[in-house]
Amino acid sequence: MLELLDVTKVYQGGNRAVDAITLHLRPGLIGLLGPNGAGKSSLMRVAATVTRPTSGQVRFEGVDVVSHPDALRRVLGYLPQDFGVYPNLTAREFLLYLAAAKGLSTRTAKARVDELLGLVNLAGALKRPLGKYSGGMLRRVGIAQALLGDPRVIIVDEPTAGLDPEERVRLRNLLSDLSVDRVVLLSTHIVSDVDSVAADIAVVARGRLLRRGAPEDLLRDVDGHVWEVTVPSAEVEAMRTGHAVSRMIRTTTGVRLRLLSPIRPSADAVPVPPDLEDAYLGIINGQAVPR
Repeated sequence: MLELLDVTKVYQGGNRAVDAITLHLRPGLIGLLGPNGAGKSSLMRVAATVTRPTSGQVRFEGVDVVSHPDALRRVLGYLPQDFGVYPNLTAREFLLYLAAAKGLSTRTAKARVDELLGLVNLAGALKRPLGKYSGGMLRRVGIAQALLGDPRVIIVDEPTAGLDPEERVRLRNLLSDLSVDRVVLLSTHIVSDVDSVAADIAVVARGRLLRRGAPEDLLRDVDGHVWEVTVPSAEVEAMRTGHAVSRMIRTTTGVRLRLLSPIRPSADAVPVPPDLEDAYLGIINGQAVPR
């Protein structure tokens, strides 16, 4: 178990990026969902022992890893939001270098690196230096390095940034498979990154944990509060001012809005089943009611 206990992170100048968050993480894929600037990356860095919390504890299997970080680092795979590489090395050379730093034997490292390069779909670009890689390809190298050493805890911060739709699906499925017997903590501001793979979702905003639960629990919070209505273009701004709008589609008859409201927002509004994006928006805007 990885435990974050009343973790607070305050930066110079008084910016409280993380405010008294507690999370108990067991094997499985946990989606940490929140808008940009919510404090997700700061919390991930604390969880990965990259930075120390201002207050609170981080414990792994009962060991205080703020004081004894190696207890977690030995079994940790971590992909930060900003991942740097050596541009003159190939992906294979770079990963072999990192494998040696992790203490893998040469034979084990070569086999593992080749396996991971195939897993992240980079086997066809092995001779190209990393400086020639696209942003999405570099992200895949970062994912591969996080999986070196077969970690028991995997922490990935915005892992799908720069990936095309096919690669996003591939990564989500990979992380889902890995989470069967290990902790996988995935941070993102994109609901679809966790929609189909996370059985446990924590929503954060303004440095605080707003809600945690299974997707079906979050959907229940906004059940009966989601509506669709088509309005003239001139009325869109008024509807957006009075309601949280999760979707807006322009049609030949007007603008179709999907919005949250505890009561019918207009006479011709139609109730619709909620999806996770509706639930997330409701939680962020304080319109979801835990049931």
